[in-house]
Amino acid sequence: MSKKYFGTDGIRGEVNSKNINGEMFFKFGLASGTFFTSQKKNKQTAIIAKDTRLSGYMLEPALVSGLTSAGMDVYTLGPIPTNGLAMLTKAMRANMGIMITASHNPYYDNGLKLFGPDGMKLSDKFEKKIENLIDKNITKNLYKAEKLGRVKRLETGTNDYIKILKKNFTKEFNLRGLRIVIDCANGAGYKAGPELLKSLGAKVIAIGAEPNGININKNCGSVYPNKIRLAVKKYKAHIGISLDGDADRIIMCDEKSNIIDGDQIIAALALRWKSKKMLKGGVVGTLMSNYGLENFFKTKNIKFIRSNVGDRYVKEKMQKHKFNLGGEQSGHIILGKFATTGDGLLVALECLFALRKGKKASQFFSNFKKIPQTLKNIDVKDKNIMSKIDVKKSIQIAKRLIKGNGRILVRKSGTESKIRVMGESENLDLLAKCINIITKKIK
Repeated sequence: MSKKYFGTDGIRGEVNSKNINGEMFFKFGLASGTFFTSQKKNKQTAIIAKDTRLSGYMLEPALVSGLTSAGMDVYTLGPIPTNGLAMLTKAMRANMGIMITASHNPYYDNGLKLFGPDGMKLSDKFEKKIENLIDKNITKNLYKAEKLGRVKRLETGTNDYIKILKKNFTKEFNLRGLRIVIDCANGAGYKAGPELLKSLGAKVIAIGAEPNGININKNCGSVYPNKIRLAVKKYKAHIGISLDGDADRIIMCDEKSNIIDGDQIIAALALRWKSKKMLKGGVVGTLMSNYGLENFFKTKNIKFIRSNVGDRYVKEKMQKHKFNLGGEQSGHIILGKFATTGDGLLVALECLFALRKGKKASQFFSNFKKIPQTLKNIDVKDKNIMSKIDVKKSIQIAKRLIKGNGRILVRKSGTESKIRVMGESENLDLLAKCINIITKKIK
């Protein structure tokens, strides 16, 4: 299903560009509000949260204006993690939740993620319906003055979210005696992350917890894991936790300063859940999941299937096959028993719960051997460069060369103006050669 505005994870782009500006956010709000008010439910309420980007102060009022013009009441939460918004949307029985964020992207980008009343990201089908309304003249749907929506700031959002997270674990669960470094990426988790860990008794060293509007994801967070690795080593921490800008991703670091990516976290949790008879069906990964993970699950008799990239597509596959665990190498991990979307802090708690009896992180996460993987992210002006004959030919040549010794995957980024070229093989020279064949044609 082709969409005009929405990508693999909501709407995203450069601030004050074609789609990410005050005028468009008013239209997004009006279209979303019109769509949900047309469902004729008793209570029409939207909840808005955001990350820490400076542009959020510009975009949020425009979005609120659109929603209230469509007759919806609005609660604003301020900066909280994406899944905090999803959880509170469901808990407060709101009609929709909107997260203003560009996730792991730099500060000069921003965007939207839309959630329904069940706390699930809206499907492609519903996003398309909202898109159709955006492009129509729907000013006739503007409500009269006496029927406009009201706006209220909810100051308890972070505390409410923390309470919901902690309810998933035993009352006796605590982190006393653990020294934990958390990198909050100067993003949406900068309050909730340290407060959650401290409330459970951990000694917390927080970095990336001083947002100034333009330092979100800047040389910190899950896309810069070296930061957490160095901090764990410096403070001799038992474990490190690294979030992204909206805290729906997590990359971890063990006590030996080894980086633990999403695939490794998924492998550890799957093995634990299977032993506890908590794993239902199997595990969903993506096209980007390491082939070593797939081989590992074969040896453990755990079903493994791949989805398209994007945690929304992971969740759809989980629902279709009735699996309760899935995620991405990048750290989007969905614990279907507890959440509807990725949540870095929830995943961190689940891992820490497994370590509560003194097991070392290095032991817990060392489950499978990763196949060497190379990922090149190539900036492009037009992602349709993939359709050019010489680019297509280079991909075919590379795939023929590596066949039987690895795999090649080339795809358009759903969130940035990039082409992602990924290859896996034990033969590093062959891998480099194949990657180079493709990248020199794209540049």
